[in-house]
Amino acid sequence: QVQLMESGGGLVQPGGSLRLSCAASGMIFSIYAMAWYRQAPGKQRELVAAITHGGITSYVDSVKGRFTISRDNAKNTVYLQMNSLKPEDTAVYYCNAARSTKWDWGQGTQVTVSS
Repeated sequence: QVQLMESGGGLVQPGGSLRLSCAASGMIFSIYAMAWYRQAPGKQRELVAAITHGGITSYVDSVKGRFTISRDNAKNTVYLQMNSLKPEDTAVYYCNAARSTKWDWGQGTQVTVSS
């Protein structure tokens, strides 16, 4: 059974930084492309960033140049470094497979950007 556990969220002022982590278990992590998603209140969940098993990354336009996705296959963990945070980045952040067929969602981690 695949389990995803996100952590690292919190309250941060505009312009601040956070680093999110997602620990995965129950599958061969290294063979899967992984992604970070987010869901803001009243909005649909959206893909934010993705990384292939080989380390190729992609981002939604709104976070390009500010967010960096990375992975550590030895630790079965995917990270999201978020810099220059804006109020519109406020959302619950989740990790999951970067494909249409996803595993059960974890609880996510809340990121709130506010002064």
